[in-house]
Amino acid sequence: MIHLIVGNTASGKTTYSNKLKAKTKGIIFSIDKWNNTLFFPDKNPNHGLEWILERIDRAEEMIMDLVQQLEFSKTDSILDLGLSKYEHREKFRRFATENGFELKTHFLDISKEIRLERLMKRNNEKGATFVFEVTKENFDFMENYFEKPTIEEMDDGIIITE
Repeated sequence: MIHLIVGNTASGKTTYSNKLKAKTKGIIFSIDKWNNTLFFPDKNPNHGLEWILERIDRAEEMIMDLVQQLEFSKTDSILDLGLSKYEHREKFRRFATENGFELKTHFLDISKEIRLERLMKRNNEKGATFVFEVTKENFDFMENYFEKPTIEEMDDGIIITE
């Protein structure tokens, strides 16, 4: 089973993924960790969103290969990859369909106020789910960038609210 974890910035995707891992014994793929380890050390101020998205695409090629291996060994994959855009989520739905893999979408539909409070707390405390600081400017950008899942996307999915 492939689990798509969807939610805007600071909705609790990584915390939720860890709980799902404990329940399913699945493997988490967190794009924040991949980016922070593989790409962000090389990032300079001139590198914008396109630079980041290109690297995410490369990482996801490797992740898809690993997901195929996990599917064949009957191990769940938990994809904490941001998945902010419909087309990004569609890429993984097509991948699952083409390979005959079961897929479930989990949408963390958390209010902007709660998420902003969580973000500030995470930035200050640098606790278990902290990978890198997300600025208020980045948070505000994502408010307009994020595309909420459609009703069709959530067919047989799970919606988490608080």
